[in-house]
Amino acid sequence: MKTKFIFITGGVLSSLGKGLAAATIGALLKARGLKVTIQKLDPYINVDPGTMNPFQHGEVYVTEDGAETDLDLGHYERYLGVPMSQLNNFTSGRIYHSVITKERRGDYLGGTVQVIPHVTDEIKQAVLSVAKNDEDVALIEIGGTVGDIEGLPFLEAIRQLKKDLGKENVLYIHLTLVPFMRTSGELKTKPTQHSVKELRSIGIQPDIILCRSEIELDAELKSKIALFCDVEQDAVFTAVDVKNIYEVPLKYYQEGVDQKIAILMRLPAKNANIKPWMELVHRLNNPTGSVRIGIVGKYVDLKESYKSLHEALVHGGGANGVSVELAYLNSEEINRKNLEENCKGLDGVLVPGGFGARGIPGKILAIKYARENKIPFFGICLGMQCAVIEFTRHVAGLEDADSQEFNPKTANPVIYLMKEWYDYRRGCTERRDEASDLGGTMRLGAYPCKLREETKAFDAYREELIQERHRHRFEFNMEYADLLTSKGLLLSGVSPDETLVEIVELPEHPWFLGCQFHPEFQSNPMAPHPLFREFIAAAKAYKAGR
Repeated sequence: MKTKFIFITGGVLSSLGKGLAAATIGALLKARGLKVTIQKLDPYINVDPGTMNPFQHGEVYVTEDGAETDLDLGHYERYLGVPMSQLNNFTSGRIYHSVITKERRGDYLGGTVQVIPHVTDEIKQAVLSVAKNDEDVALIEIGGTVGDIEGLPFLEAIRQLKKDLGKENVLYIHLTLVPFMRTSGELKTKPTQHSVKELRSIGIQPDIILCRSEIELDAELKSKIALFCDVEQDAVFTAVDVKNIYEVPLKYYQEGVDQKIAILMRLPAKNANIKPWMELVHRLNNPTGSVRIGIVGKYVDLKESYKSLHEALVHGGGANGVSVELAYLNSEEINRKNLEENCKGLDGVLVPGGFGARGIPGKILAIKYARENKIPFFGICLGMQCAVIEFTRHVAGLEDADSQEFNPKTANPVIYLMKEWYDYRRGCTERRDEASDLGGTMRLGAYPCKLREETKAFDAYREELIQERHRHRFEFNMEYADLLTSKGLLLSGVSPDETLVEIVELPEHPWFLGCQFHPEFQSNPMAPHPLFREFIAAAKAYKAGR
């Protein structure tokens, strides 16, 4: 079967949940036995989200091949259970960079380079590139909101693709808002009408309309939207707010979204197997207890900054039959005077990844508190590095121990920029200057890790060699390995050549573990990540013993 393309656009306002809608539709189509892939097209000019502030854009999601991508790719992987790659996320910056590179190279034979056809052709090539493995369906999410000027080339490109691929191989789905006016007790359809009008003005007629709303739309409202937006009445669906995001596939299935898509695109007639989703939702909605986890970070004012982390903790809770209450603690506001009050009532402490020196003292204080009070602790990336610094200062006795990221001139760089390793990996023969190091030495994507037996890490994974995703540039300094291990720090995970430390533990602590990688990127609701599962299990045991 030739790959069929479903394009998902959004209107009225941003943050409606297009990524979640795309992931849900993909999950339902996969549950029907189809081979599915998804792609995100982002209109912003950044080449990728790697340099964007988490406060503005949320987390940067990292794929196995090292691409820094939009956080929606996390939804895609969690819902479909298939790995994404650099082909699954394109930005305007990446598209324009490719076009300009071709122009400089002379590929356009001296012709005038224009948005149409050169930029739109580049976008179309990007879209088609995602379906090279004989996928049955490719879902393409267009970022932003219909009407945004920067999104126009993408919309024009997907308009053209219907003609290029044939109308039987292209479907347009528009996600919009139907607000509920509490003062009058009414759902209002006018924003949806205007949004579809905007979309139609550029030549795209939606086949299906998903109406995001607080409450269910009745048949009369759906009929009204269908009439004014020129779609079939049974092609208007409610995308109602839910208790947790893993209920969305069940809601879409009940609405008949996947069935309508199958009819319109002439997909094989086969009901979706949603039993795994029903069991998951039942498990998450019926916990036998709860744990309270403190997340000590500096991006806590925008929860999207830790989206995958949040979901991985929920997955770990589901595996242990408990709900997970998250207490976001701003590390910049933690000090010795309020430390105990901030940590009061926590069943576990987690310090996530990040960059820069801001908020580090608060993180180190929280780690010290968790270590000394035997509270389960989990450090991820920068969190692991802070745990090593805290241990070196307060247990190994090197009070000035630090990371070169925070203090380039520290006398004891227990965390350092390992220039020689990066030079070797990149095949460099000359030592790069400091500016080049900071801009080009990020360790990104999946790397192997060898686990030591009879450790908490090995007990969690139950295998000797694992693969995990990284996003960092500073490493554990092996020159301090003998000192720290002699004081009780266990290096339970290292690179196969034993030059890089990936996991550290404290054997005398009930559960104290730090990892250099980002395990949250490989957790999904059907298969919780082993470290999150065990961390929540430790928190549950800690609470029971209090």
